Parts: sequence; C-alpha cells; structure tokens
Amino acid sequence: MTELATMDFHSQPQAGEPKPWAFPEPGRGSLDNGLTVLRCHRPGQQVVAVEVLLDAPLDAEPAGLDGVATIMARAFSEGTDKHSAEDFAAELERCGATLDAHADHPGVRLSLEVPASRLAKALGLLADALRAPAFADGEVERLVRNRLDEIPHELANPARRAAKELSRELFPAGTRMSRPRQGTEETVAAIDSGSVRAFYEKHVRPATATAVVVGDLTGLDLDALLGDTLGAWTGSAAEPRPVPPVTADDRGRVVIVDRPGAVQTQLLIGRTGSDRHDRVWPAQVLGTYCLGGTLTSRLDRVLREEKGYTYGVRAFGQVLRSAPDGTGAAMLAISGSVDTPNTGPALDDLWTVLRKLAAEGLTDAERDVAVQNLVGVAPLKYETAAAVASTLADQVEQHLPDDYQATLYRQLAATGTVEATAAVVNAFPVDRLVTVLVGDASQIKEPVEALGIGEVTVVAAE
Repeated sequence: MTELATMDFHSQPQAGEPKPWAFPEPGRGSLDNGLTVLRCHRPGQQVVAVEVLLDAPLDAEPAGLDGVATIMARAFSEGTDKHSAEDFAAELERCGATLDAHADHPGVRLSLEVPASRLAKALGLLADALRAPAFADGEVERLVRNRLDEIPHELANPARRAAKELSRELFPAGTRMSRPRQGTEETVAAIDSGSVRAFYEKHVRPATATAVVVGDLTGLDLDALLGDTLGAWTGSAAEPRPVPPVTADDRGRVVIVDRPGAVQTQLLIGRTGSDRHDRVWPAQVLGTYCLGGTLTSRLDRVLREEKGYTYGVRAFGQVLRSAPDGTGAAMLAISGSVDTPNTGPALDDLWTVLRKLAAEGLTDAERDVAVQNLVGVAPLKYETAAAVASTLADQVEQHLPDDYQATLYRQLAATGTVEATAAVVNAFPVDRLVTVLVGDASQIKEPVEALGIGEVTVVAAE
C-alpha cells in the first residue's frame, strides 16, 4: 500500500499594526530667477517626478489660433539650441527619462520622470527645453500635421464627440471654454513656428512658473541642481494672469448628435458646479462617489446590474479652472453608453435614480463604503512619486494651499451622510442637466422626447 505524502503548512502571515498616513506637505521656496519650487522627499522613491507649470492658459491663445498652446507644449521636446529633435530624444533615453507636456485651460504642464541618479542630466535637458526651445519650422509643421490627423479620429470617437458638444452647449459662444481644448481643423492649420514662438515669448517665463520635485532626494544637493539647470532659465518679470470667471447655461435640455446606424448611444449629462475652494467640495466628492463612482454605486447597481443596459455608468466632478475668489468651476457629469433600443428606458431609470436620491437620501452604509474607498486606499494611490507630484501640481494650478489634499482626506472622513446627500442632490438637480446623446437620432429621439427631461435638438455628427 502506497503511503500518502504529507505536507507541512507554514502559518499564515498576520497583518501588522497600521501606520498613520497623511498626504505629504511639500517644502516651498524659489530660485533667483523667480521660479517657485515645491519639493517633497519620499524615501525609497528612486524615480523622481518633476512637474513644471507654466502660466499659459488656453484663454491666452490669440484669436483664430486655438491649439497653439498644445503645439507649443508638444514642441518643447522637439529640439533646443543645443540639440536637434533626434538628439534631444536620444539624450532623454540615455538617462532613462520620459518627458511629456500638455495644455489645458489653467496652463501648460511639463512632466518629467527620471531615476534619481540621473536627475542632474534630465533637469538640464528640461531646462534647455524651457530656456531655448528650437521651434524649428519643420518640426512645428510636423506637429501641426499630426494634430490635424488626430481631429477626425476624435470626432469619430463617441465619448470625445459628446464632450465637445457638451462644452459647446454649456459655455457662452465665443468663450474659449466652449471650443475644443486642442483646437479645430481651421485654427490648427493656421499655426506655424512663428505663432508658436510668439505665444512662448509672451507667456512662458520663470517668474510665473512653478516646479514640483518629488522623490528620494537622499544625497542630492537639490538646491545646487536646480540652480545650475532651471535656475539658468531667464525671462522678464510679470504678474500671473487674472483668472476670468466661468459662466454656463445649465437649463435642462437634450442634444442628440446624430450617428445613423449606431448600435450604442453615448451618454454625457452635465452642468457646472462648485470647485475645490467651496466648502461643499468634500461632501460633493463623497456624494458623487456614492452616486456613480464605482461598480457598487447606485447608477451601476440599477443600469448595469439590474437592467443590463450598460457595462458601466460613472458620475464625477472635474475641476475646469479654479480661482481663490470663487469664480472657478468644476464639470459635474454622468457618463456611459447603452445599447440603442434601451436609450429611452436607461435615461428614464437614470432620472428615477436621481429623483429617489433627492427623496430618500443616501444610506449610512453607502457613505461608509465611499469613505473607505476614497480615504482608506489613498496610501496606495500615492505610492509613486509621479502621483504625488501630479496632485501637488494640481493644487498649485488651482490656487490651493500646500496642505489641501491632506486636509481634504480628513474632511472626507468627517463628512456625514446627510451632508453628502445634500451636496450630490444639489450637484445633479434633475431639471438643470444638459444631456448629450451621440447615437442614431431616428431611433432614440422619440423615446427621449417622451421622457420630458427637456427640449430635444438634433445636430449632425460632422
């Protein structure tokens, strides 16, 4: 008889005592050239993240040149007075660094990641890009062609098309916020190296810029490194640009972007609301998460789990532009897609969820799950230097104090169910939502009109 083999099992590891955690508060200083510097030492983070914020907002773009900020941002990595575009890319690769840049309503942001051992070299390249970008005719022309090639693909993407239409509906015609962030075919085609350089010379200077450096800074003389690199960048002194107020028209209505034959309808339902300077923001974040922040939220529970209309629907708040005087705003929106035949029923159920939320409120259990998901997992969210640097840069961009994020987590944990309910109900009033539907108008217009959620208009898909 064969004897059965036996196995020895090791005891299961036990969880240790949880350690206190708070979002780190940076040190703040400045260089002789006026550049503001935030630094944050994160032991063990051997990949250092650097964010540079430039006070070159989209509303500063010249008339008829929407997209010039985006082309400028992309052109920063296309050569300097020391390196051609190819050489610059090769130098970044040699030090294991990545450099990205993008433009948005608050300004232009450059993001660098590099091993700490090669930070000096990478900072030098970043400084060269900011100090003396080449903006060569051929490189700018190529970037313009690339951007023109992207636009038709974006218009063909239902989610991007819905976002474009919502901006056009919400914000007054003629304002920069009503138009695509990266420009249209007409405006981008008008951009050349001269217009890019003119925009750069007018708006890019260290005196109105901020650099955020996060990572393991052990053994690094960061002051010397910054002084030798970003400190060599010069420019005229100037006051930061004033932040214009955000105005929007959120009268309840429906716009259908007609896509004949579409088998799905893309939903984007939104309005503008309070930004992070408003004391309601923590409760609004918590309530919005309960409404549609995760797979267990109310919207998903009804539209996905019970009805099977969609793979997922999300509710979110995204800051558009922030100002300390309260004139900033955030986009409050619900987004998802449903199959064409169920567009009407899905919208009906969505509005029912919102009405029941206003009538019955959130439950304590929903609030507790939201707090755990938002606050309890925060240490995991900020494991990398890049995540910390990005959030610190957001705070600078939105004119918030350096301890804002740490304070926000304490406020979220202390927010009650009643407060969260009031905030989310005020954020998504059923009669003040602009609904954009990208789908087959011949099939969805009639059932949507029957819902009575606002006047229905059909526009061509372009």
